[in-house]
Amino acid sequence: MNSITGAAQRARKTPLNRSQIVGFWGAWAGWTLDGMDSFIYALVLTPALTELLPRSGYAATPANIGLAGSILFALFLVGWGLSFIWGPMADRFGRTRVLAGTIFMFAIFTGLSATAQSVWALGIYRFLAGVGIGGEWALAGTYVAESWPEDRRKMGAGYLQTGYYAGFFIAAALNYTVGVHFGWRAMFLTGAIPVVVAILVLTRVEEPQTWKRSEASHVHRGHPLREIFGSAYRMRTVVACALLTIAIIGLWAGAVYEPSAVIQLATRAGATKAEAIRTASIATGILSIGTILGCLALPPMAERIGRKWTLAVYFAGMAVTIALSFGWAFYLQNGLVPFIALLFVLGFFGGNFALFSLWLPEQFETRVRATAFAFCTSFGRFVGAGVNFLLGAAVLRMHTLGVPVALTALAFVLGLLIIPFAPETKGETLPS
Repeated sequence: MNSITGAAQRARKTPLNRSQIVGFWGAWAGWTLDGMDSFIYALVLTPALTELLPRSGYAATPANIGLAGSILFALFLVGWGLSFIWGPMADRFGRTRVLAGTIFMFAIFTGLSATAQSVWALGIYRFLAGVGIGGEWALAGTYVAESWPEDRRKMGAGYLQTGYYAGFFIAAALNYTVGVHFGWRAMFLTGAIPVVVAILVLTRVEEPQTWKRSEASHVHRGHPLREIFGSAYRMRTVVACALLTIAIIGLWAGAVYEPSAVIQLATRAGATKAEAIRTASIATGILSIGTILGCLALPPMAERIGRKWTLAVYFAGMAVTIALSFGWAFYLQNGLVPFIALLFVLGFFGGNFALFSLWLPEQFETRVRATAFAFCTSFGRFVGAGVNFLLGAAVLRMHTLGVPVALTALAFVLGLLIIPFAPETKGETLPS
């Protein structure tokens, strides 16, 4: 009987209070709408630039649309990279208020993108929206880690990460309804909806007790950005930056180029342009489903085999599936079906981002946790932006999409060599 009772006690999870539940859904909704916003841009880029380039004095040729699109994407990524500014603010002034600020910022400037009358105005709005979007993941992940009970926060990280990919579905659904009938400006207007989420987070959610205790007991020792590069944290900061950079390279290689690859494969198989675009939408949905499942499967695996081994499994899976999908299936005569099948597996291992939502908060104390999370994610985005340009140049030079993207699998091989230098935090409680 005692063993049965003990097992029942272990299975019984600490109940969540109202603030923890509302706070999680606020953070999840913000992260979902982040994903929606990012994918909205990919969906409306061509029609928006077709209208705005002539107003800005440029012909709307395919080459100019491609160039302007790359520049706008780079501005957006620079905004993402600069989002590390939110971390020190959250460590000083609290998680929920600054989280609401990030959501409010990306919502407002996404909505303002609908008013752009030139490509320059659109670029400024996308840059500022990127600053807001980039901070949301770090602050949402920090909030969930600190506010949820110890026996639930690991799964909370997995649940949280599903939001970004759920946003892809919402964006696709909006494009088939709002976008088709009302155009690209209406699509950007829908991106202003998260303002409601920001107000909810700001008014209905309490600060985590972990942060309150830290704020009450610690004298501020200095700027947290300096602290995370001090002797206590320098190694884990550098290693986390490297691992996140590799994960981000894989995300953009697999997700950003996936629609173009599917469209090429579908066209090669005899599909019309409209049919190829619809096939790309279906493939994106399959990729997203795989990623959501990968996010949910990751926390139990991390608890069983440890954080480092789990990331090694996911990185190895990314290396193999990127190489197979873009280096093999893409070049098959009838490669559409095997390519899409591999996308599901690629999506599953793309769920490695859930590990960082779980693992990064465990590596840093409360007083610098948000700063460390925000900095490590921002660093990876800067490097990822550079890799994105190199990939684009390689595609133009080699006149093929498959091989350059397949070569990004080598980044995950490098990641497998870096993982041993990271700390293993399995079985440890969140440091205060």
